[in-house]
Amino acid sequence: MIARLTGTLAETATDHAVIDVGGVGYLVQASARTLNVIGPSGGNVMLYIEMQVREDSLTLFAFGSASEREWFRLLTGVQGVGGRVALSILSVLDASELSRAIASADAAMVARANGVGPKLAGRIVNELKGKVGAISLGAPGVVAVAGAASDAVSALINLGFRPAEATLAVAKADEELGAGANLDALVRVALKKASRA
Repeated sequence: MIARLTGTLAETATDHAVIDVGGVGYLVQASARTLNVIGPSGGNVMLYIEMQVREDSLTLFAFGSASEREWFRLLTGVQGVGGRVALSILSVLDASELSRAIASADAAMVARANGVGPKLAGRIVNELKGKVGAISLGAPGVVAVAGAASDAVSALINLGFRPAEATLAVAKADEELGAGANLDALVRVALKKASRA
């Protein structure tokens, strides 16, 4: 199974992107929200992946955050919600909006997505009502990071890096330095990683 892809963004379209990883182009389906955040072609990206294997196809779905992927998994667990409908919902509602809609039983909010009628929206709200607390609310399109890593991502964004580039560089720096790295070290190493990309 593929859980994550890190590579160069080769191209994007309205509903998918192609990520070049070691010379292999992976076509990944993604929400409009994720596609808007990953930036233009040629940049480095790190996306969370959900792989669906069917009798006649293998499909990769890409997400900018782990919480968005968790919502996708929950949504596709509802009868009548396939991958495309789940992406349509995630294109219209971010994780916090979706949590609020389900917690308040607001089926009309869920029904704003293409391909979701009132009946399906009601089923989604009813089936997921008890599961809302299980998902952390990460910022859409940005890998959830904590502490010094979060501050380092903010620093790189303030220096002009796209959120996806900043997150990728900080993740690489955090990997290299280990869990106890301070903010200064993370920013310094992340800047080096980002400039090499």
